Amino acid sequence: MRRIADKHVSLGIRPEQYTIVGEHLLASVGEVLGDAVTPEIAAAWSEVYWLFALQLVAEEARLYQQANVDLSQPTRPYRVVRRIEETADVISLVLEPADGGPLPAIAPGQYVSVFVDLPDGDRQPRHYTVSSTAVRTRLQITVRRVRGTNGAPDGRVSSYLHDQVEIGDLLDVSAPAGDFVLTPTESPLLLASAGAGITTVLPIVEHIARTQPQRTVIVAHADRRAQDHALRETVMHLGREIDDFSAYNWYESVDEGDSRSRQGFMDLTDLPLPDDVQVFTCGPLPFMRHVRSTLLDRGVPPARIRYEVFGPDLWAAQTSPDSGS
Repeated sequence: MRRIADKHVSLGIRPEQYTIVGEHLLASVGEVLGDAVTPEIAAAWSEVYWLFALQLVAEEARLYQQANVDLSQPTRPYRVVRRIEETADVISLVLEPADGGPLPAIAPGQYVSVFVDLPDGDRQPRHYTVSSTAVRTRLQITVRRVRGTNGAPDGRVSSYLHDQVEIGDLLDVSAPAGDFVLTPTESPLLLASAGAGITTVLPIVEHIARTQPQRTVIVAHADRRAQDHALRETVMHLGREIDDFSAYNWYESVDEGDSRSRQGFMDLTDLPLPDDVQVFTCGPLPFMRHVRSTLLDRGVPPARIRYEVFGPDLWAAQTSPDSGS
């Protein structure tokens, strides 16, 4: 429920919208199930919906108040002050509040919603992890271009941000949200990511280098090629400020002469791990399931394995009940 509430807060969902959703959801139930929906069944559906909806409304109200968000204007305009070409398909956009106000509090690993007004008139939001707050008056998002496959079109918003957005342009940005954040502890960290999941790794390493440089940090990343590994050098540079930092990379295709990287998919079976390691993993669902099963086999407790899903959270439906979060 907290994850749903975070998503809703980042999109500016208001309490009155639950009435609209409830009306059409319950009407759809009746339309699809037909005569099977007796008055008693309809009342039960309505009761369940409103029990859940009211809990979400209360949680979202708490989060809005905590973030000092005015629901009449849930986004702020941010100006693009820098574009960084990370790889052929990845850019970072550095943004600062256009109203001159300070940045909101951002916990490492949280995301924002960016609302884009497309040329055809559509207004589309997308979630992007805040990949850096190294400059305290600015935040950074890192965007991978979504390439269409098997006849599907390219991603509309990612293509627009890559091809159309320039320095000086304004973007509407939500307050930070998300619970994939560090807890106050000295435990060693394993940050296991694949592809765009690297965007959650950088802010965590950045935070550790700034606040807990004595903490053990292990970074493990998988990608197609070294050329597709965004933010790699930035993470490595920050790692030099951490007393006990190590990094491991797996690529499907390793360049000739690259002795530092491993070929193939990530394999954590022989990676040196401290007994009390805390794990944060982000990437495609099959990747995270593989990471989790390997670590469970090595004796890492489920409660020490945290994950972040880019997109609908299907984890609970596709893993065992003890999956942990």
